[in-house]
Amino acid sequence: MILIQEDNFQSQELLPNECITKDGFKFNPNLDVWIFSDISKNTRFDFTKLGFIDTDIYGIKRTFIWYLENKSMSHSINMYDLLLRLLNYIYKLKNEIIKEVSIKDLKSYKSSLDKKHMWYLSSLSGFLKKWYEMGYTGLSNEAYEYLKEVNLPGNQKGQAVLTMDPYDGPFTDLELELIQDTLNNKYAKNEISDSDFLLVWLMIIYGSRPIQFALLKVIDIKSFQKQDSSNEYIISIPRVKNRKKARSEFKQRILPSEIGQPMLEYADEAKNQFLNILEDPNQAPLFPASSNKRTGELAYHSTSGDITDRIQLVISKFNLISERTEEKLHITSTRFRRTIGTRAAVEGHGELIIAEILDHTDTQNVGVYVQSLPEIIERIDKAIATYMAPIAQAFAGKLVKDKSTATRFDDPTSDIIDPKVDPSCKAMGKCGTYAFCSLSAPLACYTCNSFQAWVDGPHEKLFEHLLKEREVLLKTTDYRIASINDKTILAVAQVIIECRRYKEENAQELIV
Repeated sequence: MILIQEDNFQSQELLPNECITKDGFKFNPNLDVWIFSDISKNTRFDFTKLGFIDTDIYGIKRTFIWYLENKSMSHSINMYDLLLRLLNYIYKLKNEIIKEVSIKDLKSYKSSLDKKHMWYLSSLSGFLKKWYEMGYTGLSNEAYEYLKEVNLPGNQKGQAVLTMDPYDGPFTDLELELIQDTLNNKYAKNEISDSDFLLVWLMIIYGSRPIQFALLKVIDIKSFQKQDSSNEYIISIPRVKNRKKARSEFKQRILPSEIGQPMLEYADEAKNQFLNILEDPNQAPLFPASSNKRTGELAYHSTSGDITDRIQLVISKFNLISERTEEKLHITSTRFRRTIGTRAAVEGHGELIIAEILDHTDTQNVGVYVQSLPEIIERIDKAIATYMAPIAQAFAGKLVKDKSTATRFDDPTSDIIDPKVDPSCKAMGKCGTYAFCSLSAPLACYTCNSFQAWVDGPHEKLFEHLLKEREVLLKTTDYRIASINDKTILAVAQVIIECRRYKEENAQELIV
């Protein structure tokens, strides 16, 4: 959708009254400001901000018309943003209207960029050369020759993955489990909506780009009955990196049944909201925008920015702390994507499989996952676990001082006991739920919000048992198997710390 703006610029040469982008958007290139509202975001090409003389603005517009007609919208947007950055630099340097971009200007701009941002000029180089090659004024011949000869390093890809950057790289197993467990607990307490819960889980499971979730419609969620009468749930995720029209190609993924059934029910609810609004409610957006900003096939759809903001807002409210930085966990959609690629590499999958998982058209950008070695704690001893426990927030239950106040206090079948840990069969606590549980006690108990830990329970014995078992597994298997109970180890350590604090505050003798 193009919004009409009043034009203040009168070019000496006429531009066509209407142009059509590769993505099918119509616009009037004679306007000072071109406004595009597509699925990614609302975009403005404001030619009054470029600081160039009017006659050269015509050539710049002509070049952008070519880009919009032959390249993707996102690539054209990047070119505009990078050109604006370059011209703003030159304008501030000279403090006057720009008549021409010279070789001196480019060299000065290049020297102002550090290694991390050198890609600004290398990426823009193609646009500048195209501008010159189309025969329009604004870039000097010397500047053009310079761009043809100079070696400009591109954007460094994969550094966050290779270094396991704690802010932009993949999540550690503990960080991801913390997100998952907190998300489930908040949802069980009705503290987040169905829509937010399912959206974040889709990001965790598939790591798709936010724009792909923005493009989803209720018709993309389907259920099939298998031969054994059980249901299989499928989600058709739109592909976006193939430079084709939105929703022209899909990648079908199987939804886990735990998410598939709620997702199917949610899709029906979303469909019902548009019964009297859309001609075909099956085409309703799965995650609709708060207000309608677009028309046609993408009416009522969120933008990719909306999806990104929603995911960040939901998780940021949890106030999760990273065990690596001891700060609030930094949440971006890219980190989920990098986590999936890294975990796939750790599981031994090659580049072709990882490319398929991440929906890449080739293996050009997935090698970094195979090369990366995830930052793991190969050794967790008593001191490390005790230090990390309060940060990891692994213990999900509650500490009980008065056993008579516990749920099911008079039910001996709810006692959590392990003779291997304590031959005297002293209970570590009680299970506070009446629901059936097939998980292994006590390993699953300390990370469960239904667990009620006794303040005088044999937690130290379980702690020592788990640490010894981990050491044995590390010597006889590998870290993936040895670290499987790391979260439980940290949860038990957290209980021990809280028990000691309570006893110290109440002047009780420590029981170990």
